[in-house]
Amino acid sequence: MKLEKLLEHVSYRCLQGSVDVDVKNVINDSRNVEEGSLFFCIKGAVTDGHRYVPDVVERGAKVLVVQDEVKAPADVTVIQVEDTRYAMALISAAYFGYPANEMKIIGITGTKGKTTTTYMVKSILESAGYKVGLIGTIEVIIGDEVIPANNTTPESYTIQEYFRRMADAGCQIVVMEVSSQGLMLHRTAGIPFEIGIFTNIEPDHIGPAEHESFEDYIECKSRLFRQCRLGIFNADDCHLERILEGHTCRVETYGFSQKASLRAENMELISRPGYLGISYTVCGDISREVSGDEEAGAAANDMRMDVEIDIPGKFSVYNSLASIAICRHFRVAEQDIKKALKTAKVKGRVEMVKLSLIHI
Repeated sequence: MKLEKLLEHVSYRCLQGSVDVDVKNVINDSRNVEEGSLFFCIKGAVTDGHRYVPDVVERGAKVLVVQDEVKAPADVTVIQVEDTRYAMALISAAYFGYPANEMKIIGITGTKGKTTTTYMVKSILESAGYKVGLIGTIEVIIGDEVIPANNTTPESYTIQEYFRRMADAGCQIVVMEVSSQGLMLHRTAGIPFEIGIFTNIEPDHIGPAEHESFEDYIECKSRLFRQCRLGIFNADDCHLERILEGHTCRVETYGFSQKASLRAENMELISRPGYLGISYTVCGDISREVSGDEEAGAAANDMRMDVEIDIPGKFSVYNSLASIAICRHFRVAEQDIKKALKTAKVKGRVEMVKLSLIHI
Protein backbone atom coordinates (compact mmCIF):
# COMPACT_ATOMS: atom_id res chain seq x y z
CA MET A 1 0.00 0.00 0.00
CA LYS A 2 1.22 3.51 -0.78
CA LEU A 3 2.34 5.57 2.21
CA GLU A 4 0.37 8.54 0.90
CA LYS A 5 -2.85 6.51 1.20
CA LEU A 6 -2.03 5.48 4.75
CA LEU A 7 -1.51 9.12 5.71
CA GLU A 8 -4.72 10.46 4.14
CA HIS A 9 -6.31 11.38 7.52
CA VAL A 10 -3.09 12.23 9.38
CA SER A 11 -1.55 15.67 9.95
CA TYR A 12 2.18 15.27 9.37
CA ARG A 13 5.49 16.67 8.12
CA CYS A 14 7.69 14.66 5.81
CA LEU A 15 11.18 15.29 7.24
CA GLN A 16 12.93 13.25 4.58
CA GLY A 17 12.15 10.85 1.75
CA SER A 18 8.87 10.63 -0.13
CA VAL A 19 5.28 9.62 0.62
CA ASP A 20 5.16 7.94 -2.79
CA VAL A 21 6.63 4.71 -1.45
CA ASP A 22 5.15 1.26 -0.91
CA VAL A 23 4.62 -0.01 2.63
CA LYS A 24 4.57 -3.77 3.19
CA ASN A 25 3.19 -3.67 6.74
CA VAL A 26 2.83 -1.38 9.76
CA ILE A 27 4.60 -2.33 13.00
CA ASN A 28 4.99 -0.90 16.51
CA ASP A 29 7.12 -3.72 17.92
CA SER A 30 10.73 -3.44 16.73
CA ARG A 31 11.14 -7.24 16.95
CA ASN A 32 8.59 -7.74 14.18
CA VAL A 33 10.04 -5.30 11.65
CA GLU A 34 10.95 -6.73 8.25
CA GLU A 35 11.90 -5.41 4.82
CA GLY A 36 9.51 -2.65 3.69
CA SER A 37 7.91 -2.03 7.09
CA LEU A 38 6.52 1.20 8.48
CA PHE A 39 7.60 1.52 12.12
CA PHE A 40 5.87 3.66 14.75
CA CYS A 41 8.20 5.21 17.33
CA ILE A 42 5.89 5.10 20.36
CA LYS A 43 6.79 6.86 23.58
CA GLY A 44 5.62 4.38 26.22
CA ALA A 45 5.70 4.19 29.99
CA VAL A 46 8.61 1.74 29.94
CA THR A 47 10.60 2.61 26.82
CA ASP A 48 10.77 5.03 23.91
CA GLY A 49 10.43 3.61 20.40
CA HIS A 50 12.73 6.33 19.02
CA ARG A 51 15.62 4.44 20.64
CA TYR A 52 15.11 1.53 18.28
CA VAL A 53 15.54 3.45 15.02
CA PRO A 54 19.02 2.02 14.23
CA ASP A 55 17.76 -1.52 14.87
CA VAL A 56 14.56 -1.27 12.78
CA VAL A 57 16.39 0.39 9.90
CA GLU A 58 18.88 -2.46 9.90
CA ARG A 59 15.95 -4.90 9.82
CA GLY A 60 14.56 -3.20 6.71
CA ALA A 61 12.13 -0.50 7.88
CA LYS A 62 11.59 2.00 5.03
CA VAL A 63 9.24 4.42 6.83
CA LEU A 64 9.51 5.83 10.34
CA VAL A 65 6.62 7.65 12.02
CA VAL A 66 8.11 9.79 14.78
CA GLN A 67 7.36 12.54 17.27
CA ASP A 68 10.98 13.62 17.72
CA GLU A 69 13.48 14.13 14.94
CA VAL A 70 15.74 11.13 14.38
CA LYS A 71 18.79 10.25 12.32
CA ALA A 72 18.06 7.78 9.55
CA PRO A 73 19.63 6.76 6.20
CA ALA A 74 18.63 8.85 3.20
CA ASP A 75 16.58 6.02 1.68
CA VAL A 76 14.27 5.90 4.73
CA THR A 77 11.21 8.15 4.76
CA VAL A 78 10.68 9.95 8.08
CA ILE A 79 7.18 11.23 8.92
CA GLN A 80 6.80 13.51 11.94
CA VAL A 81 3.46 13.75 13.77
CA GLU A 82 2.31 15.38 16.99
CA ASP A 83 1.40 12.06 18.64
CA THR A 84 2.55 8.72 17.25
CA ARG A 85 -0.14 6.79 19.16
CA TYR A 86 -2.87 8.87 17.56
CA ALA A 87 -1.26 8.53 14.14
CA MET A 88 -0.96 4.76 14.63
CA ALA A 89 -4.72 4.50 15.17
CA LEU A 90 -5.52 6.38 11.96
CA ILE A 91 -2.85 4.66 9.88
CA SER A 92 -3.89 1.21 11.15
CA ALA A 93 -7.49 1.91 10.14
CA ALA A 94 -6.33 2.87 6.64
CA TYR A 95 -4.01 -0.16 6.42
CA PHE A 96 -6.92 -2.55 7.09
CA GLY A 97 -9.26 -0.70 4.73
CA TYR A 98 -11.41 1.08 7.35
CA PRO A 99 -13.30 -2.06 8.45
CA ALA A 100 -15.30 -0.18 11.11
CA ASN A 101 -17.18 1.55 8.30
CA GLU A 102 -18.56 -1.83 7.24
CA MET A 103 -20.20 -2.54 10.62
CA LYS A 104 -22.02 -0.79 13.47
CA ILE A 105 -19.64 -0.23 16.39
CA ILE A 106 -21.01 -0.02 19.94
CA GLY A 107 -18.62 1.25 22.63
CA ILE A 108 -19.29 0.85 26.36
CA THR A 109 -17.36 2.83 28.96
CA GLY A 110 -17.66 3.16 32.73
CA THR A 111 -15.98 2.06 35.94
CA LYS A 112 -18.32 -0.88 36.46
CA GLY A 113 -20.62 -2.88 34.22
CA LYS A 114 -18.76 -2.81 30.90
CA THR A 115 -18.12 -6.52 30.62
CA THR A 116 -21.57 -7.71 31.66
CA THR A 117 -23.29 -5.17 29.43
CA THR A 118 -21.28 -6.20 26.36
CA TYR A 119 -22.32 -9.84 26.80
CA MET A 120 -25.95 -8.89 27.36
CA VAL A 121 -25.96 -6.77 24.21
CA LYS A 122 -24.33 -9.58 22.21
CA SER A 123 -26.87 -12.09 23.50
CA ILE A 124 -29.86 -9.88 22.65
CA LEU A 125 -28.64 -8.93 19.18
CA GLU A 126 -27.77 -12.52 18.29
CA SER A 127 -31.21 -13.65 19.44
CA ALA A 128 -32.58 -11.23 16.84
CA GLY A 129 -30.43 -12.77 14.09
CA TYR A 130 -27.48 -10.37 13.96
CA LYS A 131 -23.90 -11.62 13.73
CA VAL A 132 -21.98 -9.85 16.49
CA GLY A 133 -18.28 -9.52 17.29
CA LEU A 134 -17.07 -8.74 20.81
CA ILE A 135 -13.92 -7.10 22.19
CA GLY A 136 -13.57 -7.00 25.96
CA THR A 137 -11.77 -7.71 29.21
CA ILE A 138 -12.27 -11.47 29.12
CA GLU A 139 -11.96 -12.32 25.45
CA VAL A 140 -12.39 -11.35 21.82
CA ILE A 141 -15.08 -13.25 19.90
CA ILE A 142 -15.02 -13.44 16.10
CA GLY A 143 -17.66 -15.88 14.89
CA ASP A 144 -16.75 -19.22 16.49
CA GLU A 145 -13.22 -18.09 17.32
CA VAL A 146 -12.47 -17.04 20.90
CA ILE A 147 -9.22 -15.18 21.65
CA PRO A 148 -8.14 -14.57 25.29
CA ALA A 149 -7.75 -10.85 25.98
CA ASN A 150 -4.64 -9.12 27.31
CA ASN A 151 -6.17 -5.66 27.69
CA THR A 152 -9.74 -4.42 28.12
CA THR A 153 -9.20 -2.23 25.06
CA PRO A 154 -6.36 -3.54 22.84
CA GLU A 155 -3.79 -1.41 21.03
CA SER A 156 -5.22 0.45 18.03
CA TYR A 157 -3.48 -1.76 15.44
CA THR A 158 -4.91 -4.87 17.10
CA ILE A 159 -8.42 -3.38 17.24
CA GLN A 160 -8.33 -2.61 13.52
CA GLU A 161 -7.01 -6.10 12.77
CA TYR A 162 -9.90 -7.59 14.76
CA PHE A 163 -12.37 -5.30 12.97
CA ARG A 164 -11.09 -6.50 9.60
CA ARG A 165 -11.42 -10.14 10.62
CA MET A 166 -14.90 -9.50 12.00
CA ALA A 167 -16.07 -7.72 8.85
CA ASP A 168 -14.64 -10.50 6.68
CA ALA A 169 -16.43 -13.06 8.88
CA GLY A 170 -19.75 -11.33 8.20
CA CYS A 171 -20.20 -9.50 11.49
CA GLN A 172 -22.76 -6.73 11.24
CA ILE A 173 -22.24 -5.27 14.71
CA VAL A 174 -19.30 -5.08 17.11
CA VAL A 175 -19.79 -4.45 20.82
CA MET A 176 -16.64 -3.48 22.69
CA GLU A 177 -15.46 -2.28 26.06
CA VAL A 178 -13.81 1.13 25.90
CA SER A 179 -11.53 1.76 28.87
CA SER A 180 -10.32 5.14 30.05
CA GLN A 181 -6.77 3.98 29.33
CA GLY A 182 -7.80 3.05 25.81
CA LEU A 183 -9.27 6.52 25.30
CA MET A 184 -6.32 8.29 26.91
CA LEU A 185 -3.82 6.38 24.75
CA HIS A 186 -5.84 6.94 21.53
CA ARG A 187 -6.42 3.22 21.00
CA THR A 188 -9.94 3.98 19.76
CA ALA A 189 -9.08 7.14 17.81
CA GLY A 190 -10.82 7.39 14.46
CA ILE A 191 -13.42 4.70 15.19
CA PRO A 192 -16.88 5.88 14.04
CA PHE A 193 -18.91 4.65 17.01
CA GLU A 194 -22.59 4.27 16.22
CA ILE A 195 -23.51 4.21 19.91
CA GLY A 196 -21.51 5.07 23.02
CA ILE A 197 -22.69 4.02 26.49
CA PHE A 198 -21.79 5.46 29.89
CA THR A 199 -22.53 3.06 32.74
CA ASN A 200 -21.14 4.90 35.79
CA ILE A 201 -17.95 6.37 37.20
CA GLU A 202 -16.26 6.02 40.57
CA PRO A 203 -12.85 7.27 41.82
CA ASP A 204 -10.94 4.15 40.74
CA HIS A 205 -7.86 3.85 38.51
CA ILE A 206 -6.20 6.90 40.02
CA GLY A 207 -2.42 6.65 40.35
CA PRO A 208 0.96 7.04 38.64
CA ALA A 209 0.38 4.20 36.17
CA GLU A 210 -3.17 5.24 35.23
CA HIS A 211 -4.83 8.65 35.78
CA GLU A 212 -3.26 11.51 37.69
CA SER A 213 -6.62 12.63 39.15
CA PHE A 214 -10.33 11.84 39.17
CA GLU A 215 -10.84 14.86 36.92
CA ASP A 216 -8.47 13.36 34.36
CA TYR A 217 -10.30 10.04 34.63
CA ILE A 218 -13.65 11.72 33.93
CA GLU A 219 -12.23 13.70 31.02
CA CYS A 220 -10.86 10.55 29.37
CA LYS A 221 -14.18 8.74 29.75
CA SER A 222 -16.04 11.69 28.23
CA ARG A 223 -13.98 11.51 25.01
CA LEU A 224 -16.14 8.65 23.76
CA PHE A 225 -19.10 11.04 23.54
CA ARG A 226 -17.27 13.30 21.14
CA GLN A 227 -16.76 10.28 18.90
CA CYS A 228 -20.17 8.63 18.66
CA ARG A 229 -23.44 9.45 16.91
CA LEU A 230 -25.67 8.56 19.86
CA GLY A 231 -24.76 8.53 23.55
CA ILE A 232 -26.78 6.53 26.08
CA PHE A 233 -26.08 7.58 29.67
CA ASN A 234 -26.88 6.39 33.19
CA ALA A 235 -29.18 9.20 34.36
CA ASP A 236 -28.65 8.28 38.04
CA ASP A 237 -24.88 8.79 38.14
CA CYS A 238 -23.98 11.88 40.14
CA HIS A 239 -21.15 12.74 37.70
CA LEU A 240 -23.34 12.69 34.59
CA GLU A 241 -23.14 16.42 33.90
CA ARG A 242 -19.35 16.29 33.92
CA ILE A 243 -19.34 13.32 31.54
CA LEU A 244 -21.64 15.25 29.22
CA GLU A 245 -19.34 18.28 29.03
CA GLY A 246 -18.28 18.85 25.43
CA HIS A 247 -20.34 15.97 24.02
CA THR A 248 -21.24 16.13 20.31
CA CYS A 249 -23.65 13.17 20.18
CA ARG A 250 -27.39 12.91 20.57
CA VAL A 251 -28.35 11.94 24.12
CA GLU A 252 -30.61 9.32 25.66
CA THR A 253 -30.66 8.18 29.29
CA TYR A 254 -31.64 5.18 31.38
CA GLY A 255 -32.03 4.50 35.09
CA PHE A 256 -34.52 4.57 37.94
CA SER A 257 -34.99 8.35 37.78
CA GLN A 258 -38.23 9.69 36.36
CA LYS A 259 -36.17 11.99 34.14
CA ALA A 260 -34.57 9.00 32.37
CA SER A 261 -35.66 8.17 28.81
CA LEU A 262 -35.87 4.49 29.72
CA ARG A 263 -36.74 3.57 33.30
CA ALA A 264 -36.79 0.54 35.58
CA GLU A 265 -39.75 0.18 37.95
CA ASN A 266 -41.13 -2.46 40.31
CA MET A 267 -37.79 -4.15 40.96
CA GLU A 268 -38.14 -7.46 42.80
CA LEU A 269 -35.65 -10.10 43.93
CA ILE A 270 -36.46 -13.63 42.80
CA SER A 271 -35.22 -16.51 44.95
CA ARG A 272 -36.03 -20.18 44.59
CA PRO A 273 -34.02 -23.40 44.99
CA GLY A 274 -31.02 -23.25 42.67
CA TYR A 275 -31.93 -19.83 41.29
CA LEU A 276 -31.35 -16.19 42.15
CA GLY A 277 -32.53 -13.43 39.88
CA ILE A 278 -34.30 -10.14 39.64
CA SER A 279 -37.34 -8.86 37.78
CA TYR A 280 -38.50 -5.36 36.92
CA THR A 281 -40.66 -3.41 34.52
CA VAL A 282 -39.06 -1.41 31.70
CA CYS A 283 -40.94 1.70 30.67
CA GLY A 284 -40.18 4.88 28.78
CA ASP A 285 -40.34 6.74 25.52
CA ILE A 286 -37.35 6.94 23.19
CA SER A 287 -38.41 8.23 19.80
CA ARG A 288 -35.06 9.26 18.36
CA GLU A 289 -33.13 7.34 15.72
CA VAL A 290 -29.59 6.06 15.67
CA SER A 291 -29.49 6.40 11.90
CA GLY A 292 -31.79 6.59 8.94
CA ASP A 293 -31.12 3.13 7.53
CA GLU A 294 -33.37 0.14 7.95
CA GLU A 295 -30.94 -1.90 10.02
CA ALA A 296 -30.70 0.62 12.83
CA GLY A 297 -33.93 2.50 12.46
CA ALA A 298 -36.13 4.30 14.95
CA ALA A 299 -36.71 2.73 18.32
CA ALA A 300 -40.29 2.04 19.29
CA ASN A 301 -42.13 4.57 21.44
CA ASP A 302 -43.87 4.03 24.77
CA MET A 303 -42.06 0.85 25.69
CA ARG A 304 -43.43 -1.14 28.61
CA MET A 305 -42.48 -4.73 29.36
CA ASP A 306 -41.55 -7.01 32.24
CA VAL A 307 -38.11 -8.62 32.20
CA GLU A 308 -36.29 -11.14 34.36
CA ILE A 309 -32.56 -11.83 34.61
CA ASP A 310 -30.77 -14.53 36.58
CA ILE A 311 -28.12 -12.17 37.95
CA PRO A 312 -29.40 -10.59 41.17
CA GLY A 313 -28.65 -7.05 42.31
CA LYS A 314 -29.51 -3.48 41.40
CA PHE A 315 -26.36 -3.28 39.28
CA SER A 316 -27.82 -6.02 37.08
CA VAL A 317 -30.87 -3.85 36.46
CA TYR A 318 -28.62 -1.03 35.29
CA ASN A 319 -26.59 -3.32 33.01
CA SER A 320 -29.65 -4.94 31.45
CA LEU A 321 -31.45 -1.60 31.10
CA ALA A 322 -28.45 -0.18 29.23
CA SER A 323 -28.50 -3.26 26.98
CA ILE A 324 -32.19 -2.78 26.24
CA ALA A 325 -31.64 0.92 25.48
CA ILE A 326 -28.98 -0.06 22.93
CA CYS A 327 -30.76 -2.95 21.27
CA ARG A 328 -34.02 -1.08 20.74
CA HIS A 329 -32.15 0.89 18.09
CA PHE A 330 -31.64 -2.30 16.08
CA ARG A 331 -35.33 -3.22 15.81
CA VAL A 332 -35.05 -6.11 18.27
CA ALA A 333 -38.45 -7.52 19.22
CA GLU A 334 -39.47 -7.45 22.88
CA GLN A 335 -39.72 -11.24 23.06
CA ASP A 336 -36.12 -11.57 21.82
CA ILE A 337 -34.92 -9.08 24.44
CA LYS A 338 -36.72 -10.90 27.26
CA LYS A 339 -35.54 -14.35 26.16
CA ALA A 340 -31.91 -13.27 25.73
CA LEU A 341 -31.70 -11.48 29.08
CA LYS A 342 -33.09 -14.50 30.90
CA THR A 343 -30.34 -16.74 29.51
CA ALA A 344 -27.35 -14.35 29.14
CA LYS A 345 -24.21 -15.60 30.91
CA VAL A 346 -20.93 -13.83 31.65
CA LYS A 347 -17.79 -15.75 32.62
CA GLY A 348 -16.75 -14.97 36.18
CA ARG A 349 -19.68 -12.64 36.86
CA VAL A 350 -22.08 -13.86 39.60
CA GLU A 351 -21.95 -17.45 38.42
CA MET A 352 -23.97 -19.97 40.41
CA VAL A 353 -21.76 -22.62 42.04
CA LYS A 354 -23.56 -25.83 42.97
CA LEU A 355 -22.42 -27.49 46.18
CA SER A 356 -23.16 -30.92 47.56
CA LEU A 357 -24.48 -30.88 51.11
CA ILE A 358 -22.98 -33.43 53.45
CA HIS A 359 -25.16 -34.41 56.41
CA ILE A 360 -23.30 -35.58 59.48
